Amino acid sequence: MDGDTQSYVVVLNDEEQYSIWPADRDLPLGWRGDGVSGSKAECLSHIGEVWTDMRPSSLRRSVEQAG
Repeated sequence: MDGDTQSYVVVLNDEEQYSIWPADRDLPLGWRGDGVSGSKAECLSHIGEVWTDMRPSSLRRSVEQAG
């Protein structure tokens, strides 16, 4: 156990890239919450479940349009 008692929120940017951010801080510009908060482990677990394609959304769209 890492002893981290900080609460986090799951955030994502316009390219649908995920990260976690301390819940008690304002979100950085360009990022929005996805509605999930909790411990670092809980947030990272959620990201592992929902972020299955690591490519930025603009690249995914480009590949789909070219294909």
